[in-house]
Amino acid sequence: MYTNVKLEINQGIATVTVNRPDAMNALNNDVLNDLYDAFTQLSKDESVLAIIVTGEGKAFVAGADIASMHHMKPIEAGALASNGHRVMNLIESTPKPVIAAVNGFALGGGCELAMACDIRIASERAKFGQPEVNLGIIPGFGGTQRLPRLVGKGMAKFLIMTADIIDAQEANRIGLVEKVVAPEHLMEAATALATKIISKAPLAVASAKIAIDVSYNKDVLSASAIEVEAFAELFGTEDKSEGIGAFLEKRPAQFTKK
Repeated sequence: MYTNVKLEINQGIATVTVNRPDAMNALNNDVLNDLYDAFTQLSKDESVLAIIVTGEGKAFVAGADIASMHHMKPIEAGALASNGHRVMNLIESTPKPVIAAVNGFALGGGCELAMACDIRIASERAKFGQPEVNLGIIPGFGGTQRLPRLVGKGMAKFLIMTADIIDAQEANRIGLVEKVVAPEHLMEAATALATKIISKAPLAVASAKIAIDVSYNKDVLSASAIEVEAFAELFGTEDKSEGIGAFLEKRPAQFTKK
């Protein structure tokens, strides 16, 4: 169905693989459009409860397609950046949990793709960075916005202004990734995490994601109001009745997966 993306669905978990290994999975408009279409499809598919994003071959995504950018003028560059933001915003806003399984280089647009996901698990071989200033440009797919939110403003400026490439352990230390595993266990770890998350109440998981994302940059009072509203709404759901009922009856909860 897609030229630059492989899509597999197994037991409620969808795996989206950027499949352009001859170009280190570099992002161009064609790849971005395939990602957008794939995530649009998965967001609507009620059988899909969680999504894993990874890359084919040695790279997660090694960046944007630099060769295609060489002769771009400002209008074309703005359109490319807008397309990149469209994709990253869609990934970030889907109510389903999205896990990045970072198997190799996650540079530039690849780092931005990983940051648009909810949780990042990295192979010990993974490398991260925003090296755009080496090319006379800056991150264009959300890097200047999501990186400071994950690692802090000072560290984000350090990484972006120096164009330093960091390994998975350093990425874990600064909060860019949540877990580092051996390369041979990466997909197993990502699948195990997705399986654990989808065993929980699906409406509650979606509500928690929205509450965190929507309120993250608001003042405490406004953010607290969002949490109160989300908390209260869940008390009108079957998930809440089953979850609390199962707890009181000392049995495993059986949540409706839809």
